[in-house]
Amino acid sequence: MKKTILYITALLVIGAVWMGCKRESDYIPITVSPYISLYDLRELYSGTDVTLAKENMYGCDKITGVVISDYAQGNLPPGFLILQDRRRLSQLRGIAIPIGADATKFVSGDSVIVTVTGGTLTRADNILQIKNIPLSAINKIASGKAIAPNRVNSSAILADPLKYESTLVTIVKGGFDPIPTPSDKFAGNKFVNDGFDNITLHTEPGAAFANNVLPVSANFYGIVYNTTGADGKLTPQIRMRKADDSQLLSSTISLTPIVISGFINDVSGGDGNYEYIQLLATRDIDFAVTPFSVVVTNNAGGSTPGGFPANGWATGGGSVAVGSTAATTFRTFKFNLTQGTAKKGTFFYVGGAAKMINGSSSTSMASSNWIRSFNYTTTDGDGFGIRNTGFFANSGNAFGMAVFNGTAVTKDSEPIDVMFVSTGGNLFSAGPPALGYKITNTDFYDVVNPITLQSQPYYRQGTNTTALTYTTPSDQGFYYKLGGTYNTRLGRWVKARTQSIIQLTKTSSINEIEAEFPVATADKPGVAPTSLKD
Repeated sequence: MKKTILYITALLVIGAVWMGCKRESDYIPITVSPYISLYDLRELYSGTDVTLAKENMYGCDKITGVVISDYAQGNLPPGFLILQDRRRLSQLRGIAIPIGADATKFVSGDSVIVTVTGGTLTRADNILQIKNIPLSAINKIASGKAIAPNRVNSSAILADPLKYESTLVTIVKGGFDPIPTPSDKFAGNKFVNDGFDNITLHTEPGAAFANNVLPVSANFYGIVYNTTGADGKLTPQIRMRKADDSQLLSSTISLTPIVISGFINDVSGGDGNYEYIQLLATRDIDFAVTPFSVVVTNNAGGSTPGGFPANGWATGGGSVAVGSTAATTFRTFKFNLTQGTAKKGTFFYVGGAAKMINGSSSTSMASSNWIRSFNYTTTDGDGFGIRNTGFFANSGNAFGMAVFNGTAVTKDSEPIDVMFVSTGGNLFSAGPPALGYKITNTDFYDVVNPITLQSQPYYRQGTNTTALTYTTPSDQGFYYKLGGTYNTRLGRWVKARTQSIIQLTKTSSINEIEAEFPVATADKPGVAPTSLKD
């Protein structure tokens, strides 16, 4: 025992001597970065001017970033050097530095380091800025730096103008409201809608591109500036820097005559003959004169044929055992819409012959406008798809639905509206040849990537990855209501569809799935109604 104590004591003494003899050069030096992120810099301002010093900048004395301002075409408020960075938590933030005429010496893509100690962080002229910074404190270290597109929804900018102030954003698939005439020009304030909200695009009358003709649909790159409304609140506007900041996507308006507005895939009880899709007519339709078709796809693991859909929406499939009235799971199943009418702004239905709101013994929907209904447990699809116990999947792999012009659907047919739930299964193969389900330009999907302009005509290709989510548990009578606003005058969604779940009962009324219902509250799901606006 005594020997053990002696050994421990000796080790402690040796350790103490070693620590006492450790050289200063044996320590790893730690120094504070000289750069404060623009995220942290902006946080220093709380309504009163701040004189910047190392003491209040966490030991830093500089900022660094990429210049986004460019005065060559005369559309930015003069005199500001504007830069942005992502140095903190990958959060993009920007700042303005007033340096007068010297601001024209810098162009978008310049990389700069700015010593900001002694400057004043203040809000003036509706913009947070660092005053009293001499040109000698700004060091350009590189030029021609690529600036990655920063796609931001207009609703996000409107909700938090300070977050996006002095940053370069991309408004994707923007269209003007009202629709521009052939003589309308960029000059002035124009409302641009990207499917989320209207935001102001401002162009100075003296800008080089002020008299350029407005496009029907385009991507708009611009810096976010703020103005102050009569109520004292900040109102953001987008200012393009140059004509090339408008990237043309389309010069024509295409009206979608039918949009998908809701569906039920898992009624309370057995699904066979009870599933249905709700659709909304955006114009008066006589289906005997102008026929359409609706195709559904079920990609459950046992779907046949397996693998990637070689014929896209026209893949069909399924098989029936001898003596059986229903098939093994098919890949696609079609309904032809060739009779009946639907008035603009009214709902109509496609699905099972039972015409009940939530499965067996529930409220009858027979008095609603059913354009095509039959017992799909005993009857094959119109042209392809074999009879089955449920044309929608209930969980797991993706299912979807699409509306087509006419009744001749092939692997090359592009729908006029399309919606998917979930993402699993054999949905898309780049090939060659490419195999998958064609999409169209909607609030969810883009035939051409709006940023890179690369072709992406299939679901799960490129940016076409958006999907609704399954609602669990199963067998609960959950109805998917797709709230949003489709503007027939503009031919576009001005409020994108979002998923709202209505839990139906056996006694639910048709009003529950057709009535407009309010925006979501904290304790109740819901979205703005699916509606027409003209």
